[in-house]
Amino acid sequence: MTADVHQLAKMLHELDDQMVACMKCGMCQAVCPVFAETMNEGDVARGKIALLENLSHEMIKDPEGVQEKLNMCLLCGSCAANCPSGVKVLDIFLKARVIVNTYMGLPAVKKAIFQGLLTKPGVFNSVMDLASKFQGVFTKPANEVIGSSCSRIDLAAIEGRHFMPLAKKSLRKLEPSRNTRPGKSGYRVAFFPGCVIDKIFPHVGQAVLKALTHHEVGIYMPTGQACCGIPALASGDKGSFDKLVKRNLEIFEKENFDYLLTACATCTATMHELWPLMSGDKTQSMQDRIAAMSAKVMDVNQFMVDVLKVSMPVSGHGTKVTYHDPCHLKKSMKVFEQPRALLKSNPNVELVEMADADRCCGCGGSFNLQHYSVSKSIGDQKRDNIVASGAQVVATGCPACMLQISDMLSQHKDQIAVKHVMEIYAETL
Repeated sequence: MTADVHQLAKMLHELDDQMVACMKCGMCQAVCPVFAETMNEGDVARGKIALLENLSHEMIKDPEGVQEKLNMCLLCGSCAANCPSGVKVLDIFLKARVIVNTYMGLPAVKKAIFQGLLTKPGVFNSVMDLASKFQGVFTKPANEVIGSSCSRIDLAAIEGRHFMPLAKKSLRKLEPSRNTRPGKSGYRVAFFPGCVIDKIFPHVGQAVLKALTHHEVGIYMPTGQACCGIPALASGDKGSFDKLVKRNLEIFEKENFDYLLTACATCTATMHELWPLMSGDKTQSMQDRIAAMSAKVMDVNQFMVDVLKVSMPVSGHGTKVTYHDPCHLKKSMKVFEQPRALLKSNPNVELVEMADADRCCGCGGSFNLQHYSVSKSIGDQKRDNIVASGAQVVATGCPACMLQISDMLSQHKDQIAVKHVMEIYAETL
């Protein structure tokens, strides 16, 4: 046991206070994508909260079992968005994962990834740059339209995945750091690309920079940015999460700006919602600093529409594009009209809605790695809805969703391109 008993007791007490609002009504069952696949009561929010109500006892009796149940969750927020009692389910589950990890200690592999790589951006970037040069030895092209790859070797661990290759050059190598003054727009923003855009989809970051520059927005894009912290927090490693928050906070505090923009739904929700949520154990001064920075965080689609008031003739003909609502963007940030408005502003695009556009794609970050069969089953339903829409392109506002959707479409040999909304908007400039 690695935890301090008093610290655990305090965290357990705080968790108890948050769970009392759950009425066990079962409304979460109807919207949980994992429950729809497994039909296991323990996989739905109500079942997990019932488990957590006896967490101290269950953690001593079967800590691995508790951890397994908590990890069987996409953290998509569907349950919280549909809870009539307003239970903050995601907050509860994330804090519970921290408690269990504090009790058990971090596994060696995750310790190496989070503490050895993720919290050391220089080392992490060097490792990924090296991997991008040699990935062709182990992978081969799978779908030309999507740009996906698959493994040259049939390994059980890969489970038939099709994946997007690492970019030959990351965004930080393609685009120099920025520190420009605002033009006619009058606005100055900071830009946080995030890990996936930097290393896999740099063209998305370039589209954002192109759009901001076109509208004469001042840009602060500093070097040395680190991960937003969600991979570590989702695994219960609050120590690494705190280090990442502190590093990014110190970097962005060096300059003044109006908004801190991201083009990643998960990064947006993490920085806006989870940074302040998990800061309760910090000094009041640090809590205030985190709160001030989090308040500036905004999704780039929202900024373009709500702040810059981007307005162009609504299209009606051209390339058929459908839109997938990222869970963290719609359910956490309540942003769903703005991406559609940007798509409609492209005169060469016809927006066609797919069925269940806001249903989770099944990625869930590490969930995809630990429970791929369930992740794939949920993702295949998303793929079917995309194909049924008749679209030639599927757009979204989250690079993690882009990875999952690319995998599903590629495995079915579908010739449907996967793009970020900002890519499609930037085509008009």
